[in-house]
Amino acid sequence: MKIIWSLLGLCLFAFGAEKVLYVYNWSEYMPESVLKSFQKETGIKVKYSTYDSNEAMYAKIKTDTKSAYDIIVPSTYFVSKMAKEGLLQKIDRKKLTYFDTLNPSLLNQSFDPQNDYSIPYVWGSTGISYNAKLLGDGALKGWSDLWDAKYKNKLLLTDDLREVFGMTLKSLGYSANTTDAKQIEAAYEKLKTLMPNVKVFNSESPKQVYLSKEVVAGMNFNGENFMANEESPDIKYVYPKEGVLLWVDSLVIPKNAKNIENAHTFINYLLRPEVSKVVSQELGYASPNIKTPNLLPKEVRNNRIVYPIPEDLVNSEFQVDFGDEALKLYEKYWEKLKADK
Repeated sequence: MKIIWSLLGLCLFAFGAEKVLYVYNWSEYMPESVLKSFQKETGIKVKYSTYDSNEAMYAKIKTDTKSAYDIIVPSTYFVSKMAKEGLLQKIDRKKLTYFDTLNPSLLNQSFDPQNDYSIPYVWGSTGISYNAKLLGDGALKGWSDLWDAKYKNKLLLTDDLREVFGMTLKSLGYSANTTDAKQIEAAYEKLKTLMPNVKVFNSESPKQVYLSKEVVAGMNFNGENFMANEESPDIKYVYPKEGVLLWVDSLVIPKNAKNIENAHTFINYLLRPEVSKVVSQELGYASPNIKTPNLLPKEVRNNRIVYPIPEDLVNSEFQVDFGDEALKLYEKYWEKLKADK
């Protein structure tokens, strides 16, 4: 009898393992309703964990071999970095019936030329947020405005070295993806002069910092600004005149994933136009699905915070993987900058 029960237990365990999915994602980056509807439809239970930076996610995946997540959501250049290091496995696109509904302009990017390892989840920008009630409409127009002494101890910067250096490089007229050592050093020197204005570094939930009026202006993700703007129309978003920073956050399957079939099912589910609509409407980020905008209410579809028009994207750049040598130089200056702060 014990043997029978043991065998039954093993069978139940095996069956249960096929119905689990371990997702590791950014904070506040997946509507709860989407997770619930996915579980109801498929019977796959989602075990959900969060991180607040690409670097934290990367360190976890790189060093903790026991953390067998099935889905993670890295930003742009981290896809190529992790693929090169053998941390990702290829995606079987034959299992993705909605792949053909993706915007071609977001596919075959330099960070994953054939989309072997990544599928776009959302795309967006990092620009400027400010409180128009406190500062007045049109108070900021470009990255360079953040250096004004009147913002002493009143600004937020995202806690992301590529973005902070990127916006500074743009303010100097350089590429946000430069590998030129002199340009990177120049950005560091300029950033040092900005530090008196910086009150907080935050990438986990910037909208709360703006809503609480802890800061009056600074960097922000467009979706975070969208959500803040829904609560307070005073929180405005600016596409900086020097050029906004663009990114794609992608769905990938880590090398150590155990529930690979479930991972493909989840990716395909998120690609559905009607599911992508829920994500875009709730989070305020643009869907990669070409059919989704037509499903959205006009106040979202025509909102330039979510869906920018071409003139908003002049001089914009997507982040690219520029290699370990340049990254080490950025990291050296980033550590010095944070230590001095």
